[in-house]
Amino acid sequence: MAVNKLSNGKWQAQVFPNGRDGRRVRRQFATKGEALAFERHLKEQAQDKPWLGEKIDRRRVTDLVETWFNAHGVTLSDGVKRKGAMEFACLAMGNPLATEFNAKLFATYREQRLSGKIPRSDRVKSVTPRTVNLELAYFRAMFNELKRLDDWIAPNPLENVREFKISESEMAYLTLEEIKSLLAECENSRSKDLATIVKICLATGARWSEAEGLKGNQIRTGQIIYVKTKSKKNRAVPITEKLQAELSSSRKAQLLFKPCYSAFRKAMQRAGIETPAGQLTHILRHTFASHFMMNGGNILVLQRILGHTDIKVTMRYAHFAPDHLSEAMLLNPLQSLTI
Repeated sequence: MAVNKLSNGKWQAQVFPNGRDGRRVRRQFATKGEALAFERHLKEQAQDKPWLGEKIDRRRVTDLVETWFNAHGVTLSDGVKRKGAMEFACLAMGNPLATEFNAKLFATYREQRLSGKIPRSDRVKSVTPRTVNLELAYFRAMFNELKRLDDWIAPNPLENVREFKISESEMAYLTLEEIKSLLAECENSRSKDLATIVKICLATGARWSEAEGLKGNQIRTGQIIYVKTKSKKNRAVPITEKLQAELSSSRKAQLLFKPCYSAFRKAMQRAGIETPAGQLTHILRHTFASHFMMNGGNILVLQRILGHTDIKVTMRYAHFAPDHLSEAMLLNPLQSLTI
C-alpha cells in the first residue's frame, strides 16, 4: 500500500486490500489528503468481516471522551474539568485503542502519576491519592454512561478497580468566641458586603459562592432560595427577620453583593483564625453544620438544608450530636465494676 505523487501533479493511492496476492486497487486524486483517506477507507473495509460478528471498533479512548462530553458531559457543572483530566490521562497512557484500554493500563498510569513520573505541569510534580481516585471515577462514569447510550457494548474496563482508601480531611469549625471575633473584623472591613455574606453562610449553611452570588429575586418572605447549586437542585432555607432586614428589598434579578473573598481572608487573619488547607470560606459551612448538630438538630433536616444528594456526606457531622455514641459511657465494662 502506498500513496505517491505522479508526474501530472496528482496523487495516486495504490492499495492491495487482501495482500500482495489479492487484487490491486489504484485511484488518482487531486490532493494527498484525499489519497490517504481513500487508502485508509479500503484498509478499514478489508479488516471488517461482518460475517464474523460486529464491526471492529477502532476508536481511541480520547474519541470516547469526546463522545461522552458531547452527549452528557456538557451538561455537568464540572464537565469541562472532567474532559480535560481524562484527555490528559489518555495521552499519558499513549492514547490506546478503546478496546485495548484495561485495568492494568490504568493501574500503571496511576502508579506513575502518584510517583511524579507523569507531572501535569512544572509546578505539580506528583498528586495525591484523592486526585487519581477522581480520575478513576471519571473514567468509570464515562464508560457507564456510554453503555446507557448504547455507544459501548463491552464491559466497563475499570469496574473492578478499587479506589485508594484515604483519611477523612479535618473539618474545622468556629467556636462562638471565634464567630464574634470574625464578625467584628468583618464589620470593620472596607467591604460593606462582607459581614452580611458571612452572616448568610453562618445562618443557612450556604457555600461562599452561593451567598456571594445572591440576587434580589432570591430573597423571599423569610427565605433565601438557592439556585444553580452544586447538586443542580434549588433549595429554600428560612432566615430570621433580623437577617432579612439586613438584605436588600430589591426583587430584581441583580447581584446584591460585590466580590469580597480577599477581604474575608484578611478578616480571618486579623481575627487570628487559621483553617486547614482549602477550607478558608468552607469553614463557615462546616460551622453551621457542626453547631446545628451540637444544638440537637436532625441529620436528615441538615441534609436538606445543605443540599447534599448523598446522606453519607452529611453523616460526617453526626458525631457533633449531643447524644452521639453516648452509650459508650453507660455500657462499657468499667461501669459494671465496683471500684
